[in-house]
Amino acid sequence: MLKLATFPSICVLLTIASVALPIRAAATPKASQDDRTFQIGSSNPATADPLVPRPHEKPCVVQLFSDFQFVNFNIQSYEFTPPADCPGPWEKVVFTADFSVTAGRQFDRSAIVDLAFVNLYFGTTPEPRHNLAPAWHVERDVTDYSALFKSPQSGNVILGNIVNSTFTGKISGSATLEFYQAHGKKDGDDAARPADAVYPLRQTNGNEPAFLFTSTDQLASTFTLPRNIERAYLDVITQSQIGDEFWYSCVPNDVANELQSCGGTAFREGEVSIDGQPAGVAPVYPWIYTGGVDPFLWEPIPGVQTLNFVPYRVDLTPFAGVLSNGQPHTVGLSVFNANNYFAATATLLVYLDRDSQQVKGEVTSNTIGSPNPSVRENLQTDASGDVSGTVTTGSSREFKVAGFVNTSHGRVDTEVHQTVNFNNLQSFTINSSTYVQDITQTTEVASRTITRRGPAFFEVAESFHYPLTLNLTLNFAADGSVTQLAAASQRFKHDVLTPFFASSANNQVDSIDTLDLNSSFQITGNTGQKSSQHYSFFNTRGQKYDCSLQAENNVLTSATEGCTDTIKPSR
Repeated sequence: MLKLATFPSICVLLTIASVALPIRAAATPKASQDDRTFQIGSSNPATADPLVPRPHEKPCVVQLFSDFQFVNFNIQSYEFTPPADCPGPWEKVVFTADFSVTAGRQFDRSAIVDLAFVNLYFGTTPEPRHNLAPAWHVERDVTDYSALFKSPQSGNVILGNIVNSTFTGKISGSATLEFYQAHGKKDGDDAARPADAVYPLRQTNGNEPAFLFTSTDQLASTFTLPRNIERAYLDVITQSQIGDEFWYSCVPNDVANELQSCGGTAFREGEVSIDGQPAGVAPVYPWIYTGGVDPFLWEPIPGVQTLNFVPYRVDLTPFAGVLSNGQPHTVGLSVFNANNYFAATATLLVYLDRDSQQVKGEVTSNTIGSPNPSVRENLQTDASGDVSGTVTTGSSREFKVAGFVNTSHGRVDTEVHQTVNFNNLQSFTINSSTYVQDITQTTEVASRTITRRGPAFFEVAESFHYPLTLNLTLNFAADGSVTQLAAASQRFKHDVLTPFFASSANNQVDSIDTLDLNSSFQITGNTGQKSSQHYSFFNTRGQKYDCSLQAENNVLTSATEGCTDTIKPSR
């Protein structure tokens, strides 16, 4: 029987079944902020994600690399020099990249751009077809990393790709940094300033990204940090690969063979540590790449964040006093239940008390502990070997981390209260003619960060909502051919509330398709494809954005008027 854990092989079948055209690698097109268009009737990748808000003035643009060709697994390097005409401080720094892949046969590939080993971009590429040469644009606000851009640095582009007589798609890419001068401001005028120092977590063997094959594998670095840290954060990306690619479809090892699924249960979670002690939690987002489950589901609208992952930021401020004590400290990242494997990057950002040579403090409470997921199996197997029933995997954690630092402006106490709830329900029907696997999963994160300075206190509430539903029905005909109906729904919702500010971002993609395969599991066609994306954003500073895309039969059919809007910078 066909099973979800073997679906990467379906990607192989699709690309092998395509007829490659001898097309040269083309220069990658530039999608500018002021010229955003959607090609109705096209199968080219289209996303409703907004562009990064920018100031109105013209930026200083630094080319990081231009028309790099990715035809093997060699890491390509580039050199960065700060813009002489925009010396900083900067109001905004934006990373932009434009990629393309020639028509033909090719897998989706992971793409990373770093500078001095600090991650600037992490995403995946869309798969081409014999008559489709995808081109796409990505960008990211990297203003918080401004300290990194003050001096010349070397960077790397990691985009491994096989090009041979079978896999013919050649990937090309270019990238820039846009610098917008902060007129009338001095660096550090307000609490929203960029980080004072940025540190990448690096493996001792120098390889990147880190590959975390099991729960005990770590991406970890030891630092001797400045002695006047007031705040600290860790930006985390954990990308599922190989056996973990469809981790949300996995089941306990004792029923993995029976259910024809991957093992290790359906629970994965990023664990952050300092000196071996739990320091934070980074939930794993269930990204689906363009070759995943059914490639036609994601053409032309890819899944949520598929082309451009959003890092999860872990607040390490309660540890600021410890990190400032002049001793070496090891910051680590692992993935609970990793089962071959996760690719991981992490970046430490520290904010300094500039009026103090050293701050002192300590951690006063830490109840994070370790996750303790629960599994409930409710399966029935009849005399003929047919299987039906459910498997439920859950995890619920509530913890508090608190600490203080004595700064130049007095003692500052920080408390991080967080609840992380995860639930995955899978329903199965398996017999000689049918394989059904319906997945309903949700991850909920609710955080409250309380900062006290003397009698005054400031509270920030933040929540994340990651629901996923994936319904698969495979019907097996007497001649060995297979029909697969797949329906997927992904969502990313992020809300922030402070006494003076509120914002909400909501990104949802829904897709459905029926895939036809012959008795050799070669894709022979697809029918009934429909997909949509809705992205909305607003905040109490007057910024808003609302865009909806619709597609049918693998071409874009509509884009609402708001899709061509750009979010105006707040003043």
